[in-house]
Amino acid sequence: MSIRVFIADDHPVVRDGLRLTIERSGKDIVVVGEAADGMELLRTAMTRPTDVYIVDITMPNLNGIEAVRELLKRSAKAKIIILSLHDARAMVEEALAAGARGYLTKEMATRNVIEAVTEVHAGRYYLCPKVAHYVIQGRARGERNTRWRVVAPSALTAQEKKVL
Repeated sequence: MSIRVFIADDHPVVRDGLRLTIERSGKDIVVVGEAADGMELLRTAMTRPTDVYIVDITMPNLNGIEAVRELLKRSAKAKIIILSLHDARAMVEEALAAGARGYLTKEMATRNVIEAVTEVHAGRYYLCPKVAHYVIQGRARGERNTRWRVVAPSALTAQEKKVL
């Protein structure tokens, strides 16, 4: 069965580029919808079965971080990859804290989107090489970031599952 992807980005050329990359990949991945802003994403995304959302961080009407939070309120199982021009550590941490399972810079998007979608769809996390070093450096230094943590679903306590 195909992996169903929904793309939300305010730039048509970015949406077109991602869609073409996915269509030409030869992988069993299909684009089931597109949105130009965060509100349109929320209006249309839940009307179509979607496995992975690719969401731009900087969109009008509702930014990508808020859209991620709202998507996860509506469907806790939503798997979301943030797409961004920004590769700053704070942006990556905020995206992960909001619940995104992947982070892809626009600079690397056409090179890495298939791998990102496949990894996130399989239940894993994906960070493009340009930002992955933030997590690795922090772990190597023993940093414990209180804003987010990567937790396997089976590692949740009974109370955490109840709250979720």
